[in-house]
Amino acid sequence: MLALAAVCLLWGTTWVASKEGTRHIPALQLAGLRQLTAGILYVCFFLYKQTPLPRGREWRPLLLLSFLNFVMSNGLSTWGVKYISAGLGSIMGAIFPLWLVVIGFFTQKEKMSGKAIGGLLLGFAGVCIIFYDHLSDFLDPDFRFGIMLSLIATWTWAFATLYTKKQATRFNPYFSLGIQMLLSGMLLTFFTHVTGWSVPLASIPFNSWMVLGYLVFFGSVLSFIAYLYALQHLPTEQASIYAYVNPVVALLCGALLFDERITIYILIGGAITLLGVWLVNKAFKTGAPIEQPEAEGI
Repeated sequence: MLALAAVCLLWGTTWVASKEGTRHIPALQLAGLRQLTAGILYVCFFLYKQTPLPRGREWRPLLLLSFLNFVMSNGLSTWGVKYISAGLGSIMGAIFPLWLVVIGFFTQKEKMSGKAIGGLLLGFAGVCIIFYDHLSDFLDPDFRFGIMLSLIATWTWAFATLYTKKQATRFNPYFSLGIQMLLSGMLLTFFTHVTGWSVPLASIPFNSWMVLGYLVFFGSVLSFIAYLYALQHLPTEQASIYAYVNPVVALLCGALLFDERITIYILIGGAITLLGVWLVNKAFKTGAPIEQPEAEGI
């Protein structure tokens, strides 16, 4: 639960950091630099620890997760926030837990309880109320490209989350995470370079480097360790409720850093969102215990 709380807090702040970062760095270049740097830190640590590299078929899920988690989900969500408002981006991100429910109806033998489903729906409704003033952005034709990117990002993240849960015991999951970041960072950096969708590193201002450093250390290294740990020790649907808390954290950061106003919709929506989160947690706490996979330590 502490790991999940860290994800709720840290990934909430990365909405603001990513929006700020795309002011001076093209979105895909920002995502590539973030992933490449974090991936190098991860991989160097495990090579120093003399952790064996993946072998043979172990590379197959690594390559797939690298594409789903970082090239598609992180890359497209960073690109999408360039074209849409922060409020709309948060709403799109909050759809992610609902995709888990939809996919679960077709893939899981044990169905979720009505209380858990109701909590997820209530949480999403609360996020919509929080960003009531931004709901009209869905009808803005200028935002459709950003909406499409964000929607694809949430779908790929949902599939990757379920696949990560399934593959967690087959290879050191934390080393796997670093390799995924390194591979996707290399691919995105190469892609933005050959397509001209990048700026010279020397032209990036100091403030943007500071934002990138925050995204690397807090948004990638620490947050992904916490998220993977939470995913291994909590039901997938319960671990996914961070997506409802992230927009609230992002909103509070905006109020503190950019003097954004707090409206009545924010207060009501925040209360409804927290009620939804409470219902999800209560549903899984009162349910049958779930056998957790054993994971290799970091």
